[in-house]
Amino acid sequence: MPQVKQINHVAIVVDDMEQALSFWRDALGMEVAELRDVPAEKSQVAFLPLRDSDVELVRPASADSGIAKFLAKRGPGLHHVCLEVDDIEGLLAQLHAKNIRLINEQPRIAADGKRYAFIHPESAGGVLVELYQI
Repeated sequence: MPQVKQINHVAIVVDDMEQALSFWRDALGMEVAELRDVPAEKSQVAFLPLRDSDVELVRPASADSGIAKFLAKRGPGLHHVCLEVDDIEGLLAQLHAKNIRLINEQPRIAADGKRYAFIHPESAGGVLVELYQI
């Protein structure tokens, strides 16, 4: 049976990466492990590690991205919680069988090889949930 292993990251949408980093990096003293563009998602992402998880800052790189639409509708703030799982296909099948609304029926593959999929907030108490298998 597929299992959730841990929280992988919490993603926060920002409209200005440098302003966000002035808080997370400069004020809180968190280190930026990686700052990269994610062309497939039309976004820029900063990863700030904390033990076994990350704070992920996400800024839209174009006005037509999903992140830009989210930002326009809801403003900056919590975007999603990412859970690391041991069997993403098995968990997606299990959720589908329980009539959980999925955004991705099949995992997508990130540039770094991680497989991921999103669960619709409608099925998760208003929270967008991402599943990651490393």
